[in-house]
Amino acid sequence: MQALFWTVEEVAQRATQFYENGIRQEVEHGDNIGKMIVIDAETGEYGIDEIGIEPGLKLKQKNPNARLFMMRIGYNAAFGFGGAMERIAE
Repeated sequence: MQALFWTVEEVAQRATQFYENGIRQEVEHGDNIGKMIVIDAETGEYGIDEIGIEPGLKLKQKNPNARLFMMRIGYNAAFGFGGAMERIAE
């Protein structure tokens, strides 16, 4: 599947589907509430830390074209998309 041509809405929808269909049960517990999760919208791979930078960089190293979605665990609001990760990684 070619992630290069996805809209922002498509990235958010796919990442949210991964989160709701399995990731949520793995990560939503006391130690992770409030931390940032970064999800690769194509593969469903994810990483967690306090601010989301390290997991985003690691996912970008694996796949430079990854479309990443970042959100705070245990909250409904999304934080951001992969664009900032691209600038940081360069």
